[in-house]
Amino acid sequence: MTYQISNESVRAQRGPDIRVALIRTGRTTRRLTADYGLLIAFFAGWQIASTAGWLNPAVFPPIDRVASALWTGLSSGALVDDIAISLQRAGIAFAAAVGIGIPLGLFMGQIRAVERALDPILQLFRQTSALALYPVFILLLGLGEASKVFVIFWATLFPILLATIGGVKEVDPKLIEMARTFGANRLTTFRRVVLPASVPSIFVGLRLSATTALLLLIAAEMIGANKGVGFQVMNAQYNFRIPLMFAAIFLLAFLGLAANWVLVVLQRRLCRWSTAHH
Repeated sequence: MTYQISNESVRAQRGPDIRVALIRTGRTTRRLTADYGLLIAFFAGWQIASTAGWLNPAVFPPIDRVASALWTGLSSGALVDDIAISLQRAGIAFAAAVGIGIPLGLFMGQIRAVERALDPILQLFRQTSALALYPVFILLLGLGEASKVFVIFWATLFPILLATIGGVKEVDPKLIEMARTFGANRLTTFRRVVLPASVPSIFVGLRLSATTALLLLIAAEMIGANKGVGFQVMNAQYNFRIPLMFAAIFLLAFLGLAANWVLVVLQRRLCRWSTAHH
C-alpha cells in the first residue's frame, strides 16, 4: 500500500514537470520558427526547385550537393587553409583600422577645430570607392599581400572613424557639465563620461567595418591571389565546380555572421548599462 502511494505521488510530481517541459519546448519551437522559418523555407524551396528541374541544376545545384561540397572541402582541409589565409588578411586590416580609427575618431570628436580641418579630405576619401583605388594600391604595393590588406584597411577605416566621431559628438553635454561641476578634470571626464558614452556608437562602426572587410576580401582575393575563400569562389566558377562555388559563398556568409555575433556579444558585455536601458 505504501509502495502504491509512493508511485502515485511520484507520478503526480512528474505531471507538472512534463507540462512545463512541453510548454518550454513549444516556446522554443515557436521562437526558432519565427526567427529562422523564412530562411529554412528559402533553402527548402531551393532544394525542391533544383531537384524538380524548376531551376537549372547546373547553375543552382541542390542544397544537399552544396552542403556535400562544403563538408568535403572542410574535412579534407582544402577550405580550412583558405579560411585561415582569408581571416589573416581581413584580421590584419581590421585590427589596423581599429588601432587608427578609434583613437583618431576620439581625438577629432573632442577637438572641433581638428575635425573641421580634416573633415573635407575625410569626406573625399570616404566617397572614393576602395575598389576604384585598388589599381593604385597595386601599382604602389604590388600584387602581393600588402595591396590586399591595404585595400581592406582603407575600406574598413572610415566606418569606424566616422562612428567614433559621431559617438563623441552625441555625448550629452549635461553629463560633461555635471562631471566638471564635481571637479573632474578633462582627462577624467573623457575616461569616465565621454568614452563610455561613445562605446555603443563605436561598436556600430565595428560591425559595419567587419562586414565591409569580408566584402572587400572577396574582391581582393579575386585579383592576383592563389589562396583564400574569395579565390576559391572564382576558381570554382572558372572550373565550373558550381557546388564548391556556392559552398565558398556560404562559407563567407557564415564567417560574416560569426564576426557579427562576436561583436554583438562583446558589446553586450561592455555596454550592459545600454542594453539594460533598451
